Amino acid sequence: MSEEGTNRRVMMTGATGYVGGRLLHRLEQDGLGITCLARRPQVLAPRVHGATRIVQGDLVTGVGLDEAMAGADTAFYMVHSMGAQGDYLAADRAAARNFGDAARRQGVRRIVYLGALGSGTYMSPHLESRQEVGRILRECGVPTIELRASVIIGSGSLSFEMVRALVDRLPLMVWPKWVDTPTQPIGIEDIVEYLVQAPDVDLPESMVVEIGGADLVSYGDLLRAYARAIGLRRFFIRVPVLTPRLSSLWLMLVTPVYAKVGRQLVEGLRAPTVVSDDRARRMFAITPMGMVEQIERALLNEDQEFAETRWSDAMSSVGQDDLAWGGARKGSRMVDARSLFVPVPPDRAFAPIQRIGGEQGWYHANWMWDLRGFLDLPFGGAGTRRGRRDPEHLVVGDTLDFWRVEAIEPGRLLRLHAEMALPGRAWLQFEVQEVPNGSIIHQTALYDPRGLLGRAYWYMVWPFHKFVFGGMLRNIGRAARKKPGR
Repeated sequence: MSEEGTNRRVMMTGATGYVGGRLLHRLEQDGLGITCLARRPQVLAPRVHGATRIVQGDLVTGVGLDEAMAGADTAFYMVHSMGAQGDYLAADRAAARNFGDAARRQGVRRIVYLGALGSGTYMSPHLESRQEVGRILRECGVPTIELRASVIIGSGSLSFEMVRALVDRLPLMVWPKWVDTPTQPIGIEDIVEYLVQAPDVDLPESMVVEIGGADLVSYGDLLRAYARAIGLRRFFIRVPVLTPRLSSLWLMLVTPVYAKVGRQLVEGLRAPTVVSDDRARRMFAITPMGMVEQIERALLNEDQEFAETRWSDAMSSVGQDDLAWGGARKGSRMVDARSLFVPVPPDRAFAPIQRIGGEQGWYHANWMWDLRGFLDLPFGGAGTRRGRRDPEHLVVGDTLDFWRVEAIEPGRLLRLHAEMALPGRAWLQFEVQEVPNGSIIHQTALYDPRGLLGRAYWYMVWPFHKFVFGGMLRNIGRAARKKPGR
C-alpha cells in the first residue's frame, strides 16, 4: 500500500477466516487503522494487535455496519455463508446488500471483494452465489473491485487441506472425468498481495479482475504435484460414472472434517476456473507463483508455524489423563502432550532435560530406547550409537542418540528432531513454564505422518508412547526435585 495509504482507515469483514486473518495481520504490519466487524468479538480479540478496533455486528441483519464503516476509506468484503445453517444463498444476498448500502451511506471510497472464478454450463450454486455477491457490490454505488480467484494454495486453506487429506489417505484414487477440469491455483501470499494493492490501483469504474497463479493445470495435476512434494507414490483409476455429487459423498468418508462445505466445493469442480484476460497483469505489480512453488511455500510456512507454536499454550487443556487414543491433532499432525508440576524454579526443572540422552539415558525404559535404535539400523537410521557431544550442555545441531537438537533456550525450551527411520517426521519438545510456587514441565511428542503407513505407525506405537513418555516425564520431575549434589 502506498505511503499515502498508510494514513487511511480500513474496515474489514471475515478477519477470523483463512484469507481474512492473513490480510488483517498484513494490514496491521503496514500500520493502518483497522476496524473489524465480527459476530463474536471474543473470538477475534486474541488475534488482533495494536490499535485494531472490533465492532460487534452481523452482515445479514446489518447490525453494526454503519458504526464499523464510519470514517473508513476502504472496506474489504471477505466472507461467504457457505456451510451456514439455512438458505446460505439468501444470506449471501442480504449480507452483500447491507454491506453495499452501509458503505454508500458512510462515504466509503472503495470496496474490495474476494470472489471466485468460474464459467460455463457447470457452475455450482456456490460459485454462482460468489459471483452474484460481486454483482450486488459492484452495483451498490461505491466503486468496487472484485478479485476473482481459483483454488487457493496455502497451509490451512480448505482446498489445500482437502488435497492433502486425499493424497495422504488414499494410495489408490478413482479418477472421474471432472478431475481433468482446468484450474489456475494461486498461492495465499499472492492473494494477500493482490488484496493489499487493490485499494491503490486505478479504478475508473467498478470492475472484475481475474487473478490466478502462473500455471494452468487440472485438479489431477494438483494432486500429483502434492504427492511428489511429500515423497508419496499414488495411483489413479479413471472411471466414467463418478459424478461430483457421488464424489462429494465419497469425500465425506475420506475427509469428514471438511464434509460440511466440501460437498459444495466438489459440486463446482466441473466448472473451469481460469483467468481469461491479462487485466491483473496490467493493473498490479505482482508476478504470481506457479503451482510447484505454491505447494513448496505452503509446506515451508507450515513447518515454520509449527516450529513457532508454543505447545504449552496450544495444548494447555490436554493432560496425561485426558489424552484420547492416538493423542490430539493439530492440522494433519499428531500430538502427544503431557504436563507435570514440580515445586522448583525453572532452572532446576530444566537441568535434567538438558542432560537427557547419551550415558544419562532417557529417564525411563532405556532398554526400549536401545531396542528402537537397534531396529533403526537395518533401515538406514542413526540408531543410538552416536550418544551426545557433552554430558551437560547442548547447542543447536548437536546429535543426541537418534535425535538432533533443533532449538534450545536454556532454562525454558529444548526441541529435538528425529533422525531415526520413520514413515514421517517427528519431534520431541520440552518446555518449562514458571508458575507460582514452582514450574510446569510440558513434554510434547509431535509427528507429521507420511501417507497411510505413517498414520498406521503412529497408532501402532501409541501404547508404547503412553508407557515410555509418561514414565519419562515422571522421572524427569523426580530428578528436578532432587537437591543439587544429592
